Amino acid sequence: MNDQTQRCMKPTTHSDAGRGLDQLRFSRRHLLKVGGLGLLGLTMPSLLQAEALKKGPAARAKSVIFLYQFGGPSHIDMFDMKPDAPEGIRGLHKPISSNVPGITVNEHLPRLAKVMDKVTLIRSMHHNMKNHNPASYYALTGHAPPVDDITLRDSPELFPAYGSVVDQLAPGDGKMPTFVSLPYVIGDGTITPGQQASFLGKLHDPLLITQNPNKPDFKLPELSLPANLSYERLMHRREIQKMIDGQSRLLTYSPSARGLDAYYDKAMAMLDSPKLREAFNLSAESEKERDRYGRTAYGQGCLLARRLVEAGTKFVTVNFSSSIGGATGGWDTHGNDGTRMFPVIEKHHLPITDQTLPTLLEDLDQRGLLDSTLVVWMGEFGRTPKVNSTASRDHWPQCYTVLLAGGGVKRGFVFGESDKTASFPVGNPVRPDDLAATIFYLLGIDPHTVVYGVGKRPVLISEGDPVMSVLA
Repeated sequence: MNDQTQRCMKPTTHSDAGRGLDQLRFSRRHLLKVGGLGLLGLTMPSLLQAEALKKGPAARAKSVIFLYQFGGPSHIDMFDMKPDAPEGIRGLHKPISSNVPGITVNEHLPRLAKVMDKVTLIRSMHHNMKNHNPASYYALTGHAPPVDDITLRDSPELFPAYGSVVDQLAPGDGKMPTFVSLPYVIGDGTITPGQQASFLGKLHDPLLITQNPNKPDFKLPELSLPANLSYERLMHRREIQKMIDGQSRLLTYSPSARGLDAYYDKAMAMLDSPKLREAFNLSAESEKERDRYGRTAYGQGCLLARRLVEAGTKFVTVNFSSSIGGATGGWDTHGNDGTRMFPVIEKHHLPITDQTLPTLLEDLDQRGLLDSTLVVWMGEFGRTPKVNSTASRDHWPQCYTVLLAGGGVKRGFVFGESDKTASFPVGNPVRPDDLAATIFYLLGIDPHTVVYGVGKRPVLISEGDPVMSVLA
C-alpha cells in the first residue's frame, strides 16, 4: 500500500487528526469543482496513481444486511447505558454484563448480551437532523438532506440508497438481484426518501418485497406467473408492464425517463430464475429454525435476508417497521397516547430485538457467512438523555449508537465515546457520511467514487471517510 492510499484510509478520529487525509479529501472534492485532474497541473505519475485509487480497496465483505430501526431506538437505554447518571437521565432499566468485559446492555436483552463478542459498537454517531424523514434519508444514503423538514420528499435531486449504489458500481453476477428491500416501505406522513435508486435510474431500484414473510401464505406474485400466462407470452411488453407496475409506486416523478426497458429485462431474468425462487422459499426452513428467528415480519424478514445473501444477493435492507412508532410499530415511543417508551419497548421492541438479532448473528457465524456478511443495525438517531414529562425520551441526533457485525469489522469492540450523560460524543465522533464510507470500503468500493446526478453533475458516493479503527 502506497503512502497516498494509507493517508486516504486513515481512521476517523478527533477533529485535529488525519491532516493528510483532509488534504487528499480536499483535492478529490476540489477536482469536482474545477473539472479535472489536468487543471491542477498533476504529472502523469500522479494521474496514474489517482487512476489506481479509483479501483477501490480489497473487499472484506461480500454482502450487507442492513437492519433499519425506523423511529430512533434509545442508545442510552440499550448499548450506551449510564447507570451512574442522575435520576431522570439514567432511565428505568438496568444494565447487565455481556460476554465482553466492559460492555453492558439493557437487562431486557439477555440473549444479545451473549453475542456481544461478535459485534462492534460505535457510540459516537452524531448529526443535526431532528425529524424522522430527513434523518432517515441521511441514515439510508449517507448524505445530509438539504433541509430538516418532516415533509422531505423523494426527488431525483436526492441521493440513492446504499444498495442502489452497490448495484451500479459492484453488481452481482445477474443470477440474483443485487439489492432487495423488505418487508415495508417506510414513511412518516410522506414516503421517506433514500429507499430507491433516485438519479441512478430505475434499473438500480431494489427488488421491493412488501408481503409479510410471517404469513402462512407468503408468496411473491411479482415472481410468479399466472396459470393462464406462459413465459413466452409474458415476453410481450404490455404483459410485462402489467406485472411490474406494482414495483413502480415509490416513484414520484415520471417513470418514462428512468430506464424502464432495462428494468423490464431484469424482471424477466428474475421470473426465469429457479435460484431466486428457491431463496425466497421460506418453507424450506424447519419450523424450529423459523421459530428461532421469531414469528414476526421482522424476524422472518431477517431469516429471508440470510437466505438471500447465502444465494448471492449483495445488499438486503430489512425494515423493523413501516411506521415510526406505536405499540407495535417503530421506535418512536414518546407520546401521551399509550405509547410511553419504557412499557412499550419492554413488551414489543426489546423482545423482538433480543430474539432476532442474536439469532441472525449466530446463524451467519455457524454457516461461515458472518466474516463475509456485514450486518448493520441502526436507526436515524438516538433519544434525549433527559426523560420527558411522559416518562419517555425525545429525538436526539447529537449522539447515538450503531451496531456492526461481521464483514471485516472487529469483534467485541467499542469505538467512540459519549459524555457521562450520553449527550454528546467526547471521543472519535462519527457522522453518517463516515459510516456510509465504511460500508462502501468494506464492500471493496472506493467511497470517493464519482457518479453523475441530475444534469450529469459529478458527485461523490460519500463525502465521509472510512472508520478504519473498527476494521479487523
